[in-house]
Amino acid sequence: MPVDPLLLKAGLWLGAASGVLAVTMVAGFVLGWGFRFRLVGVTSFTALLSLSCLAFAISYSPRTQVEGAVSVPVVFDNGTNLVIAAASAELPPEAYAPTVEQLALNLRGSGRSSADGQVHVRLRRVETAGTGVSRPVVLAEATRSLDDGAVQVLR
Repeated sequence: MPVDPLLLKAGLWLGAASGVLAVTMVAGFVLGWGFRFRLVGVTSFTALLSLSCLAFAISYSPRTQVEGAVSVPVVFDNGTNLVIAAASAELPPEAYAPTVEQLALNLRGSGRSSADGQVHVRLRRVETAGTGVSRPVVLAEATRSLDDGAVQVLR
């Protein structure tokens, strides 16, 4: 679980600032300052920002890069067992397998379910089949196991 150092440092500094603001807020209530209720809002908001930065820094995981893969847009994701990405006409055939493997590796598995425990990832292109008619052509396909995250490129 990688930790983003910038967000971690920001979270620590915001935590320190919220501690200082909490002391100032208590002093405001003891001394009867007129803006003491504003200090409650500023202190709680700063503490919330601190906790958010720390939580995101701990939960952040960078995307996996596969050698030879090209970034392509996902055009369909049913949220369970099928993801389809669109390949441009300029995508070379040697990039099909690495691209679909990278897509499968970067899927987030939480919330997905399927009967066979697999998520199918397809890379497709829409080609013209005649005047006003087009058809999708699957260029590559991979499956990712929901259990262990293993990826298998099928074609």
